[in-house]
Amino acid sequence: MKIKRVLLKLSGEVLGGNAGSGIENDELGFYSNEIKQAVKKGFEVAVVIGGGNIFRGGTLIKDGFLDRVNGDYMGMLATIINGIALKTTLNKIGIKAKLITSFEIDKIGELYNHDKVLKYLDDGYTLIFSGGTSNPYFTTDSAAAMRAIEIEADAIMKGTKVDGVYSADPMKDKNAKKYDKIKFAEAIQKELKVMDLTAFALCKENNKPIYVFKSNVKGNLVRALEKADIGTLVY
Repeated sequence: MKIKRVLLKLSGEVLGGNAGSGIENDELGFYSNEIKQAVKKGFEVAVVIGGGNIFRGGTLIKDGFLDRVNGDYMGMLATIINGIALKTTLNKIGIKAKLITSFEIDKIGELYNHDKVLKYLDDGYTLIFSGGTSNPYFTTDSAAAMRAIEIEADAIMKGTKVDGVYSADPMKDKNAKKYDKIKFAEAIQKELKVMDLTAFALCKENNKPIYVFKSNVKGNLVRALEKADIGTLVY
């Protein structure tokens, strides 16, 4: 798998440390430096980060305090908060970064424009795509798949807490088998939870490989990009 341009997908919880909530200085610095090392190696990087560390509306929706549409819009705003933090930190450590939003919020970021974002990537900017798809009922996995296809990324790198895709949850099943490579069709047939089904279908239809790796280990992003020997390739 030869990679030059990559879409990095991170959950918002990675910025929250052990608690998985809020934004921890150490975690923000860690992931910013992981991205910096990838950029310094010559990779073109775009990032989609979730917002679960800021807001998770599941319980509020379930208990009737929020409807799904407004809950999803609140989640989109949460991704923008994380995007601001990541963009600002990257700029401070010497990486040219821009926050690109899926809906207009001009004092904070730039509204997505296809031709413009391609030029930014060509010019060496790291892009933080925030606001999801701008539509309710779609996850940040779907946003990551959509943006990866639009910017013609060579692959989606999905950072997780585990070192790849397993036949079962390795945290619960000690007999879970890790896959080094697996085809889209087999992953669907086995109901493996790589990304949500909408995102997965987009990647399958557009031949966009997904590489799942453990993201909270120093140097793993660059290693995954250069060697692809620490996770699982879904293709």
